[in-house]
Amino acid sequence: MKRNNESNKFPYDFVEVEKRWRKAWDAIDLYRTGSDPDKPYAYILDFFPYPSGAGLSVGHCRNYIPTCVSARFQRMNGYNVLHPMGWDAFGLPAENYAIKHDIHPRESSAQFCATYRRQMQLIACSYDWSREFSSTDPAFYRWTQWFFLLLHRRGLAYRAKSSQWWCRVCQTILANEQVQNGRCWRGHDGVTRKELEQWHFRITDYAERLLADLDTIDWPEAIKTMQRNWIGRSEGLEIAFALTPQGCNDAGEESAISVFTTRPDTLYGATFLVLAPEHPQAASVATPERKEDVGAYLVRSKRLSERDRSAGADDRSGVFSGRFATHPLTGERLPVWIANYVLPGYGTGAIMAVPAHDERDYTFAAAHDLPVVTVIEAPDDEGGAVHTGHGILVNSGRYSGVTSEEGAKQIADNLVGRGLAERQVHYKMRDWLISRQRYWGAPIPMVHCEKCGAVPVPESELPVLLPDTPDFAPAGDGRSPLARLTDWVNTECPGCGGPAQRETDTMDGFACSSWYYLRFTSPDYEDGPFDPEAMRRWMPVDTYVGGAEHAVMHLLYARFWTKVMYDAGLVDFVEPFSTLLNQGVMHSAVDGQRMSKSKGNVVTPDEVVAAHGTDALRLYILFLGPFDGDAIWDDRGIKGITRFLDRYWRLATRPVVYAGQAVPFDPAFEGRRHQTIKHVTADIGRYRFNTAIATLMSYLNYLAEAQDQTVDPAQWHAALKTFTLLLSPMAPFMTEELWQHVLSQRESVHRQSWPDYDDQKTAEKQVAIVVQVNGRVRDRLDIEAGADDEHLRAVALASPRIQRYLAGKTPQQVFVVPDRLVNIVI
Repeated sequence: MKRNNESNKFPYDFVEVEKRWRKAWDAIDLYRTGSDPDKPYAYILDFFPYPSGAGLSVGHCRNYIPTCVSARFQRMNGYNVLHPMGWDAFGLPAENYAIKHDIHPRESSAQFCATYRRQMQLIACSYDWSREFSSTDPAFYRWTQWFFLLLHRRGLAYRAKSSQWWCRVCQTILANEQVQNGRCWRGHDGVTRKELEQWHFRITDYAERLLADLDTIDWPEAIKTMQRNWIGRSEGLEIAFALTPQGCNDAGEESAISVFTTRPDTLYGATFLVLAPEHPQAASVATPERKEDVGAYLVRSKRLSERDRSAGADDRSGVFSGRFATHPLTGERLPVWIANYVLPGYGTGAIMAVPAHDERDYTFAAAHDLPVVTVIEAPDDEGGAVHTGHGILVNSGRYSGVTSEEGAKQIADNLVGRGLAERQVHYKMRDWLISRQRYWGAPIPMVHCEKCGAVPVPESELPVLLPDTPDFAPAGDGRSPLARLTDWVNTECPGCGGPAQRETDTMDGFACSSWYYLRFTSPDYEDGPFDPEAMRRWMPVDTYVGGAEHAVMHLLYARFWTKVMYDAGLVDFVEPFSTLLNQGVMHSAVDGQRMSKSKGNVVTPDEVVAAHGTDALRLYILFLGPFDGDAIWDDRGIKGITRFLDRYWRLATRPVVYAGQAVPFDPAFEGRRHQTIKHVTADIGRYRFNTAIATLMSYLNYLAEAQDQTVDPAQWHAALKTFTLLLSPMAPFMTEELWQHVLSQRESVHRQSWPDYDDQKTAEKQVAIVVQVNGRVRDRLDIEAGADDEHLRAVALASPRIQRYLAGKTPQQVFVVPDRLVNIVI
């Protein structure tokens, strides 16, 4: 087969083509969730998005387009695919926006959801929109309230008065996970402590299981590490340090301070005790002459977040209580201090300070001229003032001369045997604070009765509807705006029938996202939060995709709720998400910063689609780099993608002239087709979309070069069909147009089977490619011989080893020597 030089008679009008195919796909309900019992099931889910007034940027597309490609790919591979979308629309940002713009959050949230839906449809996300719901729908939050009652019934929801983080801008209490660097997780300064009675969930009861089950799921190791560190499991001793007679409490009774330590081998090096400012004895332990200074320090300490304190922002500040405790082994008097570097959430909130063997203890001791006693001899080759490792005990009484590991065991046995200590396991994680003093959230389904106390709302009365009121702004008094709605608040006690008041706090928005993935399996089910049969068919989620910023909030909470559901017999799995993938962050080429409306560097999908078409946007997003690597959006880069699409269109639509004679079958031509199928199949399955596109670019070059050669017409037609099928999940419009109007196929390309390949026909010669960064060899890759420059470039940049050297930087240039070398200049 030969092609002539006649110009293209079928120019590609992406505006007209996209308009026509959107309408046609809607008519056949192309993305309806499959229900063929003879097919396997695949559940591909994006993180529950919170729609904002800014709408989507091209940065958001790094999440939604890849999952769409995966869903299309799985459908073509014979799966029933559940790929749904809905809205996490309750929460502070929506309420703050409504207050600022004088609009009800119900209206603004509906507008934002509509904008997101329109943009997702614009970029051809293949969601089953028949399953769409919002967390603000009463039919949904009815079951969020039902889960609250389940937790309460199982003893996992409780109300307690405690000091919590308060954001003066958000006008609500925050969970520990929502405070960082002295700021609210929404970026507000001035977070302080406030005493309020709040609802909590006992997530700490599940700490051990949350840790152990991390080993059973296919998640990025970085996310697992973040969760392990947040849970913070420690095995050790809880030791009682008796206060000296001068250290009696205000009632004149002797007392003790309990200290948790994981290093009993360092006990002889303890030279002082330190209490966290939140410790219950922090105020009472002070001597009369020290009470004023201690009280002033405790007030100042409320201004610093636990994360700042963990990071060492205030390691030198502290106040002496005036009291002393007795060392349990030596009888020495140890001064009792109060300092910010000790956190209330770890152990007992009190530590024995061993400055010779702990960096932070040493920093504090040096600042306050406290003694330093070495009790573990460091190896000769280890320098520095502080030795935190193991070694031989010294200055440790009868334990001197033994290894620190053996000494730890002997000292622990001694203390436990004499009743001076207990073996304990402690966790850094705190219980989940669920109450929020704001309007825009799911009401907590409890009432308060003077006679009966806190009483659950009967399940038959759910949902407790959020009242529709224009008076939803917080007043700054620490109460929810719902507390002002007396007609709503005043009710009857479900227990005794007497007068009672509804709970006026609403639930943290993370409650809704802790179970929404189950609702998508049966969004219209009315007899429970989900249909048990549908749950068994689809759950757990096969592939869950979103940002890494939710590692110790949403992801931890969802795992906790799933385990509660398992214990209650509601589900038959203990982990909700089998595989987790985190997409990289999109930065702007204008300033190199992460795309953000506040920075004014956002590019919207609307403007890109208007200029280049949906297929070009999708391919460019996928081709920017590895899925989990950061990328920079540069408008100039999309031109290479549009050239690729134009070449594909022209190749497929150019008229053909046949030589007339019989053409022999070409095994090499067929082998290249099978090689391409194999590579693209593997890359899409591993979310390596950039290398899949590079392979298709290389194959397109190969086909273009073959146009002047004599090729069997049947082979050429098979090659064009294969190329179109392989590209279709990524560029749905052009491939559909060519499939039906040029290749003369009747049914949608998106309802075709994925092409098969024969391994015996994919044999290819391999060459070793050297990959350099700034001229230094950083990797070696085995690549098929003859791969073109674009393919080599993409494969080299996708290498995990090369990604570590790039560290998020965009290469200035990439030099390629075919079959030999790729040099990346940064």
